[in-house]
Amino acid sequence: MNYSACPRLLIAGTNSGCGKTTIVNSILRAIQKQNIALCGFKCGPDYIDPMFHKAALGIPSYNLDLFFLNEKECKNLLVKHTPSDGIGIIEGVMGFYDGVSGTTDIASSAHLARATDTPSVLVVNPKGQSLSMGAMLYGFKNFAPNTLKGVIFNEISEGMYPLYKKIAQEIGLKSYGYLPKIKQIEIPSRHLGLVTADELCSLQKQLDILADEAKKSIDIAGLIELAKTAPALENKSYKTKDKSIRIAIAKDKAFCFYYQDNLDLLCEHSAELVPFSPINDKYLPENVSGLYIGGGYPELYAEQLSNNKSMLLSINSAINNKMPTIAECGGFMYLHSSITTLDGINYPMADVIKTTAQMTNKLQNFGYITMTSQKDCLIAKKGESINAHEFHYSKSENSGIDFYAQKPNGKSWSCVYANDTIYAGYPHLYFRNNKNIVLRFLNSCAKFGGNL
Repeated sequence: MNYSACPRLLIAGTNSGCGKTTIVNSILRAIQKQNIALCGFKCGPDYIDPMFHKAALGIPSYNLDLFFLNEKECKNLLVKHTPSDGIGIIEGVMGFYDGVSGTTDIASSAHLARATDTPSVLVVNPKGQSLSMGAMLYGFKNFAPNTLKGVIFNEISEGMYPLYKKIAQEIGLKSYGYLPKIKQIEIPSRHLGLVTADELCSLQKQLDILADEAKKSIDIAGLIELAKTAPALENKSYKTKDKSIRIAIAKDKAFCFYYQDNLDLLCEHSAELVPFSPINDKYLPENVSGLYIGGGYPELYAEQLSNNKSMLLSINSAINNKMPTIAECGGFMYLHSSITTLDGINYPMADVIKTTAQMTNKLQNFGYITMTSQKDCLIAKKGESINAHEFHYSKSENSGIDFYAQKPNGKSWSCVYANDTIYAGYPHLYFRNNKNIVLRFLNSCAKFGGNL
């Protein structure tokens, strides 16, 4: 059995909004400036934080999700992508122990850290606290089995740091420094979370500012040494097949939510991914045998998407001619007859799904689901179950009935349009959770392209 060292570290948080993303990106950029190879990872199903990791490092970041994958598979992905001479940095999700449905720590940051034997450091924003922070840290350290080794304080002054450091030490947690509040650094948010990295023209400058601050006030050397204490992990080899099936993949500001591992898995099974822009390109790429339209923010670019009539017609024609197609969430909205934005304007879209997608001010279905196919279709056989995730503020006048979705808390509903050549619905798929998705999709693409 072959093992790899795989130095790694998980940066967790006391809660959402404590500053995990800011701290993680400051650390990534600061370590990178020391010419140490890195890979970023994200605990859970989030798309946006990995975009910031990619912006900081210039390479893809990967999701590690114990609702989608078992513990061994998460370890495999850590070893696969962590540089042999570098470090893997994992950003946590929500609060350290917050897992599926908020009632268990399954699929939480704490669970992932335990499952992968990864040392953890807790990000704490102690605003409005002094000694009371000690009670909070004591609770995190002793609530359940964990790999917590230390803390980093966010948005505190240099003058307050000695007090907080002393409190943490008395609890038995090493302090790895702090990050002050930096006025030049502000990442705005919107209904799906932070604004995406590609939308911030000043992001590279902000990342450099963060790295400079981290170098001054965070124990970067100590974090590197802590990462090296992580035990070795079994090394599984991956083989990539020759590229023989061309898949058109929508990639621009409107469609940017993709799990990098989904794209890797397609490529491992003979796909050549051909990016195109539904906003800017006139037609689908030539000589493609399949279509993949991920999530994103089509509502923000509804006018440009609607005005690109030739692309809408190109996609409508391809799907009606039975080109195998996966369209998730934002991609599903794009296939509707129209999208109605919050200001009440109705924009014509691809007209494949003969109904309207309406933006709302309220989060619709949210969280992990297990969905069961009600018939044989492009990605599943009748009765087959697939774990997925939903997070959207739009609602469709008819979301489909070809899958039955159920949340861990028991809530259930019908969803998705599916047949032999299409999967179109709000649920986001994670392909490695059920590799038959990829095999069936690519097999259908090969048949469409005449390769079978």
